[in-house]
Formats: sequence, C-alpha cells, structure tokens
Amino acid sequence: MTSLSDETDGKHGVLIRCCHNASIGVEFRDRFSFDEDSVHYAVELRAPGLTACVNEVVTWTWDSDLALFLDELAADYRGWDDERTWRTDDRDLTVSAVFRSGGHVALTWTLRPWPQAAGAWDASVTTWLEAGEQMTSLAADVRDFLAGEDR
Repeated sequence: MTSLSDETDGKHGVLIRCCHNASIGVEFRDRFSFDEDSVHYAVELRAPGLTACVNEVVTWTWDSDLALFLDELAADYRGWDDERTWRTDDRDLTVSAVFRSGGHVALTWTLRPWPQAAGAWDASVTTWLEAGEQMTSLAADVRDFLAGEDR
C-alpha cells in the first residue's frame, strides 16, 4: 500500500509499505529541482534491522521515468512472465518487478550509490503490492511526487 505523506516542513513524499509486512517499506522524500531537465529526491529503504538512504537520486525528464514503468506494471494486472527492471541513469536506484500468483507484484528496490567508488554499498528491500489498485495508486503517487504536485 502507498500513501502520500506530509512532512513537517510542508514537503510531500511517498511511502510504500509491503502489504504482507508493514515494517518493510520505501520512502521518497525531499524532492527538488535545479531546472526543468532533472528531478532530485531522497530514497530510504526500511526493514527490520535495516535502514538505508540515498539523499540525492537524480532522474532526467527526457528518459523513461519511474511513474511510466509503474503504470505499465499496473496495466498488466493479469500478470507477465520474467522480471521487469527500471533504473536511474546513474544506477543508484533500481526497481525490479516480478508477478506472482494470487495477483501480487514483488517490487525489489535497490539502492547502490557511487557504484565505482571504493567502499561502495548496496541495499535492497522487497515490497509486495496487489497487482491492480495498489499498483495504480503507487504509479499515481510517484507521478505526482516527481512532478511536484500535491493530491
């Protein structure tokens, strides 16, 4: 399940919680932009014993965006074969989707900042969402967040 969250400073974010375990989640927050070509935001992964955050993920507006990827998953609510993947150009955020029986989608969110640097790290969590309405809601929430719109 997803929700738009209001932070104390008036900025909005998106919180994605696993429908099987609400302690597993992903949060998009702190969106800003220097120009019309890019969107910058923080992504935080949470699970029991894990908190990982990248404070500045960058998405370019001319590339295929995350909201479009999620829209395509939501449109295929009856299922698909194989794994589908989306990533930022810098590959610091990757989302992989697999359709499972019972009408659920497993979304694996991976943060991997500075992949070429010494001491680089990565962390992943998997959220489970219903293939229909929850995926549609997630796509809309992410689209609004990336566009800087409040719903």
